[in-house]
Amino acid sequence: MNTPLLAVENLQLSFADQCVIKGISFNINKGETFALVGESGSGKSLAALSVIRLHPAQATLQADSIQLAEIDILRTPEAELCQVRGRRIAMIFQDPMSSLNPVMSIGQQISETLQLHFPLSKTECTTRVLALLEQVGIPDAERRINEYPHQLSGGQRQRVMIAIALAGEPDLLIADEPTTALDVTIQAQILLLLKKIQQENGMALWLISHDLALVSNMADRVAVMQSGRIVEVAENKQIFSHAQHQYTQKLLSALPDIKHRAAQQKPESGILLKLTEFKVHYPIRKGLFKRVVDYVKAVDDVSFTLEIGKTLALVGESGCGKTTLGKGLLSLIPSTAGQVIFDGVDLAALSSEELRAQRSAMQIVFQDPFAAMNPRMLIIDVIAEGIRTLQSEIDEQACITIVVNLLKQVGLDETALYRYPHEFSGGQRQRICIARALAVKPKLIVCDEPTSALDVSVQKQIIELLKQLQQTENISYLFITHDLAVVAEIADEVAVMYQGKIVEHGTVDQVLRHAEHPYTQKLLSAVPVLVQQS
Repeated sequence: MNTPLLAVENLQLSFADQCVIKGISFNINKGETFALVGESGSGKSLAALSVIRLHPAQATLQADSIQLAEIDILRTPEAELCQVRGRRIAMIFQDPMSSLNPVMSIGQQISETLQLHFPLSKTECTTRVLALLEQVGIPDAERRINEYPHQLSGGQRQRVMIAIALAGEPDLLIADEPTTALDVTIQAQILLLLKKIQQENGMALWLISHDLALVSNMADRVAVMQSGRIVEVAENKQIFSHAQHQYTQKLLSALPDIKHRAAQQKPESGILLKLTEFKVHYPIRKGLFKRVVDYVKAVDDVSFTLEIGKTLALVGESGCGKTTLGKGLLSLIPSTAGQVIFDGVDLAALSSEELRAQRSAMQIVFQDPFAAMNPRMLIIDVIAEGIRTLQSEIDEQACITIVVNLLKQVGLDETALYRYPHEFSGGQRQRICIARALAVKPKLIVCDEPTSALDVSVQKQIIELLKQLQQTENISYLFITHDLAVVAEIADEVAVMYQGKIVEHGTVDQVLRHAEHPYTQKLLSAVPVLVQQS
């Protein structure tokens, strides 16, 4: 029998007297894709961090053994372990914005790994960086190499993280939700890239994901984690065809299906939002005097309407302008041209004070939940901030009651009130952001990838919550997403965006079943489908 590349025996992680990883054991073989799935907060990411001894300093790590090939991870000095991380074992972290250095260009950050582990000249390093950026699908790599993380979309930042992890050519790559922020076409490209690298150098892949369809297409073996324990480990075909544990069966039953049409046709209810020839252009400046030589047309001549109590899904690849459009129509970033009519009011004609008064009616759930919250504020203050500012007539005790009820609605409890954002998993932070948006009872919510960081069971809960609120409160949603299966569950209409323009717009049935534009057809063909082998 072959010796595993990574062998973990009885791994435990505790915070004070609370044990969060409860004696898990597993192994990963050379060239194998091993998937770890489970709800957010179950301990998946902490398990990965513990294996490479990057767990939080206040936590206590115990294990009988953590062996990476000939390296005893537990007994290797930290100085030597720094040479192992990145070269022998690398990790794609879940949250790219908090993992990238905001004051270093993306080229410098990829070069850092190359210079640490390989004897490359500056020219050779730059050539390799450009090749890595092109490999992971970053367009116009020669220009992007000098840009900073804040200048990239969420999906592009995730691709940079993947490039950094691949730079060291590791034996084992830990991929913690590596395609969460990616559209389906780039997701398929990244997965093909990872598979190709595996075939070329025998790299093992430890995939942490809540996307069961992706896992069914990628993994050789699957481990299911619940509340700090591994409850089931089996070959791919066994898990997806004959799952034994009740929790695994629950995850599979919650998986959205692009072929399923849950949303029903609703009667016309009047226009809440109308965009006409809306544009957001950014100047490109070059030369000594930084003259404008061209424009990046992030949003270019977009027009659509959104009815009261309905959902318009906006889909397209990362970088196509979806998030810019969402922020622009809310006046969170300046627009270049066009008109936005919200609830009969031209937003461009409002003063700053009048626009501020409209804020309670227009809310947004941002793509990156960690970057969207003040790290120094308690969760009770994060959620209550809008209530205190926009609904000052509500007293403090009533405000706390509202916050507690909102937390329960999104699957959290009162213990979250007096904790900080960094104490939660990515999925839990996203739920907190959704609660914050709901707090002031808006008429419109721009949902920018609101379920991308959630496992399938919580994703189903959030979708059902949004649909229920839509029925009771008549809220409208502009739902920005790359998950077409979620679109089938929640949307009434779909607009497909490509290079700043809407290239196809229609009902969910029309777009998902009878797509006309080649780009829409390409998106649909790239959607991962759950593989159930008999």
